[in-house]
Amino acid sequence: MHIVTAKEMYEIDRFAIEKGGIDGRILMENAGRAIVDQITNLVDNTERILVLVGSGNNGGDGFVIARNLLNKGYEVIVLQLVADEKIKGDAAYHKQLFINFKGKIQLVQEVTVVEQYLSNADVVIDAMLGIGISGEVRQPFKQVIEVVNKLEMLTISVDIPSGVPADEGVANFTAIKADYTFVVELPKLSLYLEYCSPFYGQWRLVEIGLPHTTFSQDNLIETWNQKNVVETLPKRNRYSHKGSHGKGLVIGGSHTMPGSVAMTAKAALRSGSGLITVGTVQEAIPSIASYCMEATYISFLSNEGIITGLPAIDFSSYDALAIGMGMGRSESTASITKKVIVDAKIPILIDADGLQHIKGDLPLIKQRQHPTVLTPHPGEMAMLTGYSVKEILTSPFKVSKQFAREHGVYLILKGVHTIISDPNGRQWVNTTGNAGLAKGGSGDVLSGILLSMMMQNQSLNDALTNGCFIHGASADILVSEQRSKQDLVATDVIDGLTSVFRTLI
Repeated sequence: MHIVTAKEMYEIDRFAIEKGGIDGRILMENAGRAIVDQITNLVDNTERILVLVGSGNNGGDGFVIARNLLNKGYEVIVLQLVADEKIKGDAAYHKQLFINFKGKIQLVQEVTVVEQYLSNADVVIDAMLGIGISGEVRQPFKQVIEVVNKLEMLTISVDIPSGVPADEGVANFTAIKADYTFVVELPKLSLYLEYCSPFYGQWRLVEIGLPHTTFSQDNLIETWNQKNVVETLPKRNRYSHKGSHGKGLVIGGSHTMPGSVAMTAKAALRSGSGLITVGTVQEAIPSIASYCMEATYISFLSNEGIITGLPAIDFSSYDALAIGMGMGRSESTASITKKVIVDAKIPILIDADGLQHIKGDLPLIKQRQHPTVLTPHPGEMAMLTGYSVKEILTSPFKVSKQFAREHGVYLILKGVHTIISDPNGRQWVNTTGNAGLAKGGSGDVLSGILLSMMMQNQSLNDALTNGCFIHGASADILVSEQRSKQDLVATDVIDGLTSVFRTLI
């Protein structure tokens, strides 16, 4: 499913009307009716509904919603917050229809009057501003938004909560905090931004018949869901053997942090790898091996439990490797990561301490002839780019795309809505996962799953998007059936992979 900017959404609308021959009034009617179908499942017809409308298409949707609710026996009042001359075109047409149906419209711009109407309503429908907002919300909308947010009443937004920017790049704004948002046709970019998504509340898409054929295949942003995984995840051949599903190498760990590579190795095996070898310090091998008996081990040179040197390794005997988990950030470990980047002519995934190791040597990454996958969280992304964490969270799509293109990497920016970017500018948003993953070790498990997926018979883009989905899906299934978000830990996610694969396969 495509994720759109405000500009792209306007272009789809324009194409539908000018090229597709669909009357804009029909599209507005379709939107309003589709939203009313959703509202009637939430609101009893004994409840009093107040519809707040502004100018533009969002206000027009509000008039359609009000008329259809009125027709279904609901008590509805529309508060028009702009002057009559601001209601134009399709919105004016639907305003007149509402009047023809004996609908009540009050032209109100005084916030105290709005408060009086709100005090007598059970439900408020926000159809004030839509996706066209840029900059700070003006009066009277700002005060109205603040009043609505103070009240404990069911709040439903049309397409986007008023005041929320449709696009990224804005961190400070005044906006409706909706309980529900009914998003028209396609999700807007802000729905997947940490600063914006909480304002949407629970959200659902409503389809109104817009064409999606206007999209170029370049620079697409899409969601990745279960249907995508089922279509792309490789099936096991009856005659396959352990070598058919990838021989992976995991480099990392230390005497004080053996658990990270242990979880990475176990997750890689549990998600389908044929063979996994762990390269770590001798002091850590016994504890790791007791947890992950299926792996094999290489003892690295060490000093005081920290990796200091590489043994002789034939990297060509592996299909891919992951490096960085639990290594520490000393100069000796950093030099090892850089050497592996240069010497290993296979796909590499770099995580955790490995990302710290490469921050000053990113040209080494671009020079590689084989794929490189980086898996930073926002703090690590800030370290790699020089942006602040706030800047990363405000514009994660822009920053990720720019970095992936500039350095020729596959970038997985981890977060509430994990973003996967490829070197060509395409991006995907993962749709699984929950707050239970906000624990130490979750990233190590994800690295193991990704390593396994990278070695299966699928494109690298499919491998990374599938890996992120599977990781989050395990947490979702566990929280719904066995665990809570409070007690879920990373090793649970590894165990939960069984349920995910049973569901998908």
